[in-house]
Amino acid sequence: MSTLSAPAASSPSPLLRAAPYAALICSMTAFCVGTSYGKQLFPIVGATGAIAYRVGFSALLLLLIFRPWRAPLTRADLFATMRYGAVLGLMNLSFYLAIRTIPLGLAIAIEFLGPLTVSLLYSRRPGQFAMVAMAAAGLVLLLPLHASPHALDPVGVGFALMAGLCWGLYIVFGKKTTHLPGGQAVALGMATGALVVVPIGIVEAGTTLLNPSLMLVGLAMAVLSSALPYSLEMIALKQIPANRFGVLMSLEPAAGALAGVVLLGEHLVPVQWLAVALVVAASVGSVLLGDAQADLPPAQ
Repeated sequence: MSTLSAPAASSPSPLLRAAPYAALICSMTAFCVGTSYGKQLFPIVGATGAIAYRVGFSALLLLLIFRPWRAPLTRADLFATMRYGAVLGLMNLSFYLAIRTIPLGLAIAIEFLGPLTVSLLYSRRPGQFAMVAMAAAGLVLLLPLHASPHALDPVGVGFALMAGLCWGLYIVFGKKTTHLPGGQAVALGMATGALVVVPIGIVEAGTTLLNPSLMLVGLAMAVLSSALPYSLEMIALKQIPANRFGVLMSLEPAAGALAGVVLLGEHLVPVQWLAVALVVAASVGSVLLGDAQADLPPAQ
């Protein structure tokens, strides 16, 4: 037997190590850019028309890519997938209705309270309560509790809170579908979401949605806001530790606020930036203490 040892495997180059992090940054950037373009469609097709484009085209793309009908589903799995898809559609609809009247970054910050609340409900760690309290402090800074030139629209805040509630339910219901192939669950879920929101968009926007140039913009928005971020996140998640992935995703409210400034001219006042910082810090702390999904009970 030879005494020579096998050469040590070479470590990945810095470029390869950075690739998954670059993919995650591109995912967040694509989402914020796509949502910003979607908001620019509001004067033409309304918020519900824009979300009809996003969810409708996303569903078609995912159905074509994953062809979920190839694998059989039990009746219980079909119900779980449709329930997950329904809250997915309502989450997207509520979020778009929120950003009609409040800045993008602030809507994302308020929406983040959904997963943080789920984390609180399934955690018994004192530190987790502190993180939720920090996020709640950020929310108090955003709520229109007193007259101010910079007070947010109460209706917009209400829709953002509804989006957060749906996000929390999305996490809980999505956990019930994790035993299914990922592409199948997501494609069927998005298709169910389209059945919920597309008719609402058609009622508001009507035949305007059939304008070819607007449809191209809607398709681009769907790719940027849903298809591309989902694909890039899958690449990143395979190579980035889950806790580090969660910390980086917690920066999304700040990314949304920056996108709002650059692409939409939505300049925030210092107290609003402080609110975003509190929500981001609470989300990062929550992930470091044990992210919400890790604390959820196993699917029955």
